Amino acid sequence: MIWDTLMNIPAGQMMAFIAGGLVLNFAPGQDVFFASACGIQGGPRAGAWAGFGVGLGVLMHVTLATIGLGAVVAAHPEALRAIKYAGAAYLLWLAWKSWRAGDIDPTARGSVRVWNIIRRGFLSNALNPKPVLFMLAFLPQFTNVAWGPIWQQILGLGLIFAFTGTLVTIGYGVVGGVAGHVIGKRLGLVNKIAAVMFAGLAIRLVAK
Repeated sequence: MIWDTLMNIPAGQMMAFIAGGLVLNFAPGQDVFFASACGIQGGPRAGAWAGFGVGLGVLMHVTLATIGLGAVVAAHPEALRAIKYAGAAYLLWLAWKSWRAGDIDPTARGSVRVWNIIRRGFLSNALNPKPVLFMLAFLPQFTNVAWGPIWQQILGLGLIFAFTGTLVTIGYGVVGGVAGHVIGKRLGLVNKIAAVMFAGLAIRLVAK
């Protein structure tokens, strides 16, 4: 069982993993900026659901790393490049939609199409190739064959990382939603800010 395998990991090692994961979770990155932008545009609830969708994308990467597909993708630069440009194109599409959205009706900010927001959050993370490399570089550092099957350790640690990361990203999304409310209720400036953030993420994704 995965739980039994995780219990075999020394407490110090587990605490180091959780602490390292939280540092990475809190560091502003694509997931944080995406959830914040959704919060600014749609309110705290939208930001929270965007963070949840991002968490689902992380679970996909954890699954790929567990079954070994992550290593296959990482070994083929053309696959990573294709995913990267697909992700950038998606973010630019979101930027275009936000820029053209115009003013925000204050009564609409609390009205959120949950599945649409979750889907956008999932795609934002799933189409980012960096988590593939991250999972392969970070998780194995905290595994040891003496503690049980490596795949179980990868899966268990990945689930922990996904859980803490989702909570942190949701928090950023909620804060972004509160900030968006403060910025203005009917000003198109809110949508413009979200559009700039989405476009910036797309540029950042292809530039590295």
